[in-house]
Amino acid sequence: MTKAEIVNEISRSTGVDRASVLTVVESFMEIVKDSLANGDNVYLRGFGSFIIKTRAEKIARNITKNESVVVPEHKIPAFKPSNAFRDMLG
Repeated sequence: MTKAEIVNEISRSTGVDRASVLTVVESFMEIVKDSLANGDNVYLRGFGSFIIKTRAEKIARNITKNESVVVPEHKIPAFKPSNAFRDMLG
């Protein structure tokens, strides 16, 4: 499902105009991105959490040059679904 489809579905089910829904959805995404960029996790009860995971430093291989490369420790965003959400999926 794309962002446009989400906006259309919310607009259809709530009766709120599409432009307003689009503004709210984009604002939500910006707030989540800004919070994660600042090191804060985002918790949505009954849905899940947007968290920051730290990947450890590791040695990878560049197959074309046949050499080892060190990939430094780095942070990645992740989503962890709530137990209720996970149970709903089966």
